[in-house]
Amino acid sequence: MTDVVINVRGEHRMLVAAELGVAQVAVRFDGPSRAEVVENAQQLGAVIQDELRAAAASGAITKWNSERVSVWADRPWNDKGKQLPLVHHASIQLVSEWQDFSALSEWVSRASERDGVAIAGIGWKLTADVERDTEKAVAQGAVQVAIDRATAYAEALGLATVQAQQIADVGMMSREMMMKAPAPMMMASARGAMADSAMPSFTLEPEEIEVSATVEARFVAS
Repeated sequence: MTDVVINVRGEHRMLVAAELGVAQVAVRFDGPSRAEVVENAQQLGAVIQDELRAAAASGAITKWNSERVSVWADRPWNDKGKQLPLVHHASIQLVSEWQDFSALSEWVSRASERDGVAIAGIGWKLTADVERDTEKAVAQGAVQVAIDRATAYAEALGLATVQAQQIADVGMMSREMMMKAPAPMMMASARGAMADSAMPSFTLEPEEIEVSATVEARFVAS
């Protein structure tokens, strides 16, 4: 019997507990006086920065950053089509990376109660070392799945030897191998990730992060 070419796809995924929580916070004020909204934003921004510095000093935060105050103005329209007086806006964006999820939950709860503070969202991630090791593991798992599938096909045909010819990430092999499949990815989600300013307190419950890989492979069986 002549050699048989076997084209397969292998997928593998892992769920890993989130190690870091990334909080995105915006301080914003609006009003008719440019000087007043800028001063309010700067004062509250300084308070938030002091809290983040203290959290970093305690070890709850691994890193954080704050943008400079952004200032702009516009003239809104009312429902009758009349343009209203000029309104000034001042905003500061702050991002912090937390490894202590209890401290993160407490801080977000306190911050969300302040007028002028909006919790833009909470994201979840892995540390660089764990992310790298996990991506390596899922890639190896995807390759093993491809090998197992090719071997199963070969055995069904009564063939005993299976040898790899090509292996690649999805979409990188020849056109006949291309399949509409997700590329290697990492994604995270969490219950209670978005802060509701109407809630006096809430508990952040990070879900596991899914890391997945998909490969295409070509084997020759004989």
